[in-house]
Amino acid sequence: MLRLSKLTDYATVILSFMAREKTQVHAAMEISTVTGIALPTVSKILKLLVNADVLVSTRGAKGGYVLARIPEEISVAAVICALEGPIALTECSISHQGCEQASGCDILGNWSLINQTIHNALESVTLADLIRPVVVPEEVLIPVSSLYR
Repeated sequence: MLRLSKLTDYATVILSFMAREKTQVHAAMEISTVTGIALPTVSKILKLLVNADVLVSTRGAKGGYVLARIPEEISVAAVICALEGPIALTECSISHQGCEQASGCDILGNWSLINQTIHNALESVTLADLIRPVVVPEEVLIPVSSLYR
């Protein structure tokens, strides 16, 4: 199962909050209070996001953090890479050095194709998409006859 860490989950919460007020500078304490994420965790995530050029930090009394680009230009893939490292489903998606089976592997290229497809999908979703309200239909009708095929 492909699973992201809690830190990545928290990073999307933090960035979603910041994207709603994209030009405002936010202090770590404010972000912690609004999101309910512990301050040490917020600080760690903010540092990782600054290092990945997702956020920009400013020191001083009126300092804090702001998005490095508009939400439409920050991909989910960039956020995941900032917290998790390169997106890879298998070790060989990153490097062939650590795999004892690499020389006789017939599916190596296929894993790369799958990995690239997932990476492209994550690149296509932006922070702006994450904060857009989801429209859920009031009622979904499924014909009963289709359940018995």
